[in-house]
Amino acid sequence: MEMFRLLRPFEIGSLVVVGTFLGAVSLSAASFQLTSKDVEDAIRTGKQSLIQEEFAREWQQANPKGDEVTVQTPFYRLALSARLSAFRGEELQKSDIDRLVQASQGRLMFWVSIRGTKLDFAKTYQPALLIEGREVKPLFVQNERTALLLEDGKYLARCVYAFPTDEVKPNALISLVVRTFEGQEVSRFQVNLATMR
Repeated sequence: MEMFRLLRPFEIGSLVVVGTFLGAVSLSAASFQLTSKDVEDAIRTGKQSLIQEEFAREWQQANPKGDEVTVQTPFYRLALSARLSAFRGEELQKSDIDRLVQASQGRLMFWVSIRGTKLDFAKTYQPALLIEGREVKPLFVQNERTALLLEDGKYLARCVYAFPTDEVKPNALISLVVRTFEGQEVSRFQVNLATMR
């Protein structure tokens, strides 16, 4: 689970994912291949977010069931890294930027928080991306096997899913569906990539 800890921001106080809805519309659709200007914009966005309470709102969403998702576009991943570095009073090194950009190209990641009634309820969940009637299988699945016990007696599982972007248009309306191993749908998020960078 150490790798999972590196991937998620849920335990960082100022970045706890709460039930928010898609907020401000960005000037352009999501980009899966960052240009040098995109890289500069992402780093500037991350640094400036220290004095803005709205950071990440455009990438975060809650569905009617109360489950939450953060859509991790390449822009968001770089902006988040710049934000965390700024919190530490550091600058992102070029090698770190290059590594992160390379790791983000061609994939769309989702951090998902789902509520359930058992400790290990999410361990066999299977995500899929629905795009114009087609179903895209994930490149990477990391379900939390030991969910967090909440005050109301329910459990919160935090999962990470990554999908290839070859079939995804940057301004597409897509759906992330999470199902049980038996195929029963447990959560669904409708994501409009045109509203995020």
